[in-house]
Amino acid sequence: MGQLYGHNDPQTHEWQDGVLAVVYRRCASDQSPNRKWVVLDGPVDAIWIENMNTVLDDNKKLCLNSGEIIAMSSEMNMIFEVADLAVASPATVSRCGMVYLEPHQLGWRPLCLSWLQTFPEVS
Repeated sequence: MGQLYGHNDPQTHEWQDGVLAVVYRRCASDQSPNRKWVVLDGPVDAIWIENMNTVLDDNKKLCLNSGEIIAMSSEMNMIFEVADLAVASPATVSRCGMVYLEPHQLGWRPLCLSWLQTFPEVS
């Protein structure tokens, strides 16, 4: 979990940010009006997903063990791409919107076709 959120270095006793802390802070502090997406792709672990509950509830704040609290900006979105939610608690599942995709809906073709539909028709 230290690699994801961060940890206290046992030798220097200084806080070392994890990958999620760095990305989340960068997106939250970005003042541009562009939409920011934080995508977590992989299996759900009962411990790290429970630590996301403050992000997923109405507070939308990432609380780190260092005591730092990073509020999600209005331009931020989070996506969890997981195979299953077997170890996620009902509290976590109830905070997320779910989209189920059949295997034949995956791949590059649906994404490409959706992207092409954003262009204006040429007459």
